[in-house]
Amino acid sequence: HHGRGRLDQGRLRRRCGAVRRRRDLPEPPDHAAVKRAALGFLGLGAALGVALAATTTWWLLLVGAAALVAAWTYTGGPSPYGYRALGEVSVFLFFGLVAVLGTTYVQLEEVTGTAVAAAVGIGALACAILVANNLRDIPTDTVSGKRTLAVVLGDARSRRFYALLCLVALVAAVVAAVTAESYWLLLAFVCAPLVARSVRTVLAGSTGPALIPVLKKTGVAELLYAVGLTVGCIIGS
Repeated sequence: HHGRGRLDQGRLRRRCGAVRRRRDLPEPPDHAAVKRAALGFLGLGAALGVALAATTTWWLLLVGAAALVAAWTYTGGPSPYGYRALGEVSVFLFFGLVAVLGTTYVQLEEVTGTAVAAAVGIGALACAILVANNLRDIPTDTVSGKRTLAVVLGDARSRRFYALLCLVALVAAVVAAVTAESYWLLLAFVCAPLVARSVRTVLAGSTGPALIPVLKKTGVAELLYAVGLTVGCIIGS
């Protein structure tokens, strides 16, 4: 009996030790802190928007208000539209068209064809990031009842949609170069190698954690695309 007791105590120590070691794992997110941070950044964005509107035109406040509502109701509120297959629509509109065309208007007080093409390209790559993310999450989103566009389209069509968005971005860069009459804007193609590798991974049928690098590569590709367009505009002006 004493031997068995010592054995049980040894097992208990090992198990307790394992529990203590797990304290080194990251703590779960503080949802209240996340909410405060979100409100803080929304407030900062609103303040900057008011300043920009004051120096250009006050109707920009309407655009800013729409962006704030879209940001908050994407996954918040009683009926988040991000879970009703509308996330990509919002991302294309606000991360692409509104962001690029709004910036162009604030600086030039006009919207050009080149800016529209650039906005389409940026919006397409932003959507591609979301599509890749939701493609990875199709199994869990289906179980939890989240109706993302990837869930609606299904696995195979979501993969083709990702590839299409990447193609649209590259075509948009060509259109931007033609409308600007400056082929320096084709510097946006600096993102092409990353885009090609990401598309190859997605079309190869990668799932789960194997899609995480695609998210990173697509995000970096969008950054390089934007930098290429910007540098091209500066050199070609």
